[in-house]
Amino acid sequence: MVALTDRTSTGQPSRQKRLTIQTADIATHTTAIRSLDWDRDRFDIEFALENGTTYNSFLIRGEKVALVDTSHEKFRELYLDILTGLINPEDIDYLIISHTEPDHSGLVQDVLALNPEITIVAAKVAIQFLEGFVHQPFKRQQVKSGDRLDLGNGHTLEFVTAPNLHWPDTIFTFDHKTQVLYTCDAFGMHFCNDHTYDEDLELIEEEFHYYYDCLMGPNARSVLSALKRMGELPNITQIATGHGPLLRYHLKDLVDRYREWSQAQAKAVTTVGVFYVGDYGYSDLLAQAIANGITKTGVMVETMDLRTSDPQDVRELVENVNGIVIGMPPLSGEFAANASAALGTILAATNAKQSVGLFEAGGGNDESVYPLRNRFQEIGLTEAFSPIQIKEPPSDVTYQLCDEAGIDLGQWLTRDRTVKQMKSLDGELDKALGRLSGGLYIITAQKGDISSAMLASWVSQASFEPLGLTIAVAKDRAIESFMRVGDRFVLNVLEEDNYQALMRHFLKRFAPAADRFADVKTYSAANGSPILADALAYIECEVVTRMDCTDHWIVYSTVTAGRVSKADALTAVHHRKVGNHY
Repeated sequence: MVALTDRTSTGQPSRQKRLTIQTADIATHTTAIRSLDWDRDRFDIEFALENGTTYNSFLIRGEKVALVDTSHEKFRELYLDILTGLINPEDIDYLIISHTEPDHSGLVQDVLALNPEITIVAAKVAIQFLEGFVHQPFKRQQVKSGDRLDLGNGHTLEFVTAPNLHWPDTIFTFDHKTQVLYTCDAFGMHFCNDHTYDEDLELIEEEFHYYYDCLMGPNARSVLSALKRMGELPNITQIATGHGPLLRYHLKDLVDRYREWSQAQAKAVTTVGVFYVGDYGYSDLLAQAIANGITKTGVMVETMDLRTSDPQDVRELVENVNGIVIGMPPLSGEFAANASAALGTILAATNAKQSVGLFEAGGGNDESVYPLRNRFQEIGLTEAFSPIQIKEPPSDVTYQLCDEAGIDLGQWLTRDRTVKQMKSLDGELDKALGRLSGGLYIITAQKGDISSAMLASWVSQASFEPLGLTIAVAKDRAIESFMRVGDRFVLNVLEEDNYQALMRHFLKRFAPAADRFADVKTYSAANGSPILADALAYIECEVVTRMDCTDHWIVYSTVTAGRVSKADALTAVHHRKVGNHY
């Protein structure tokens, strides 16, 4: 493998890592062009990217030449400079579009400007989407699973349809000569470093899992379908992803993790269908945030884009789910008719046992939420959360609102299962486990304009050097997204004879994104999180690592500061009667 010099946004060799381009020969006549976005701190609904991200593009040279994907428009000058240094754009015969999300197809128009004779190869839906934003004639070749493209010199490309990973137009591309599979978003991660490959599994595995949870988990059945189609290909030696390092050293392990996680999701007896209008307003991002919240509760999610949905597919999905979430479509425009017809199909297929949630897409031309809401109420569906209305571009607060709305929907749908689990353990074992007592604490956290809090009792000191503690946090708690590696929070210790008011306040059910600190006296810690004025003590913490414990995360954090307000007071203690629920 030969790596070329990194280039910065100034075009000069430099170690200043902000926007850089790295190229590497990854196989015979195959070059990766990796756009390294070192400082990107948010992507879609992911509030904090700790390690930036990359946008990966690939050049395959046979007798003919194919370019697989482009890059984000922020890399325009850098990317085109590197590309034209590698090859005369007029010599590129095919531009393969894995999917049309702008972070991968943001420079399609620029490539067409350099070579108007290039043939764009993509799924049928992707061709339709490209027509909407390229606004110029272009040569095209529609492909589906099993179709092949012969570049010569042994480079025969075979295409695999992989819809909903994570856009409806996604295709994978397999080169039979090099045995490299190009998967765009699937198997990727938001992780930016100098390594082209996945040499250090420990370094990347948390980001790999987090990326799956956010983007692929809500489409677990689609993941399993794609894995089945991948199994029909010859031995895959590399997976060339669209984000993060390429997979070679731990390929089988990481693919098996996708299968394991997706099978677990697909076994869920409770399912929600999330309908949105991709590429309209913020519909896909808001739908993704809601879906992410739902999956935290162990509920299966299936997403469907109303732009391209088949009426039979819509009907089958609605008839087989427990809950429905709908992003309002536009009143007019290219996809309005299809989306409006899909809404009619949804209404016809719903039943009174289902739950529903509605949100505006924020496209400026949305159908009104309220007539549809009234129709669902007439049918008898339970409204899981109040309609989410978008009056301005979404902020972190908006995405938190969507995430927590999804959690509320998931918890409502699993309430009977939760009660059943409470009664499932042996009575004596329940009582014995309940004798494990713990203190009473309030975890408080702040990220920019968003905040959260949670009553906790599963807390323990875990180390002396460095000083550290562990907290068990249920995966379906809203504060879970505030306690990822690198996040900071405050552990407020409650006082033995002065905890009831705070406990009652933080135990009550809050509406999605509601202010947890209304009518509670606080002041700011050095790490920016709220300190409760009535707490006995507070400890400032920073998350170092997390361990997956089925329905909880064990969060290990180092302690950076702390103070006691009453030296002689004791910590409030929580005694339980049983040990199989809080």
